[in-house]
Amino acid sequence: MNPVDKEGIGMTSQRARDRLVQRLQQQGIKDMRVLASIRQVPRHLFIDEALASRAYENTALPIDARQTISQPYVVARMTELVMQTPDVKKVLEIGTGCGYQTAVLAELVERVHSIERIERLYKQAHERLWKLGYRNIRLRHGDGYIGWEEAAPFDAIIVTAAPDVMPEQLLEQLAIGGRMIIPVGTISGVQELQCITRTADRFEKEVVEHVSFVPLLKGAVQ
Repeated sequence: MNPVDKEGIGMTSQRARDRLVQRLQQQGIKDMRVLASIRQVPRHLFIDEALASRAYENTALPIDARQTISQPYVVARMTELVMQTPDVKKVLEIGTGCGYQTAVLAELVERVHSIERIERLYKQAHERLWKLGYRNIRLRHGDGYIGWEEAAPFDAIIVTAAPDVMPEQLLEQLAIGGRMIIPVGTISGVQELQCITRTADRFEKEVVEHVSFVPLLKGAVQ
């Protein structure tokens, strides 16, 4: 993938990315590191070529396997919450999808571990992220509900799909002082974006805002 591909033209140009960043700032995203990462990562290369002209709209878009690439505001907001974690270096992402959120995180922290339950999405993301030059990402095809125990603890965990109830195994993989950013709730009801902080003796919950995510499903599929 050459530099021209990454830079884009017309509706996928750097100017289009700059306009997106301006809109995110207007919506309240303040962390300049996060905004720089959004500006850097070529979102148009994470979606179908037929939708590339819409890549820098502030909207969710369909990807393969009946999944979606999240709205840029949601990506930026969740990333901003991750970056508020003190001395964050190692992050676990549950739900790689197309790999866009993974790339945004990889611009900001030393190492990203990411799990995707759908094998073809895992393979596509692996190829895409490798071609884009990311070498601080480890991907796994597996069950996000159980996390990545042998690589724990993590400074932060970000979950990009919504479970009905909080997955206890993920909480246990947080480092002391670490944070988990996770939407919780049913697809037909209210989902809350929660920020869970692990202290020495408990987990503290903060509800950030209401959101809408695909459900977090157990198991791994081909």
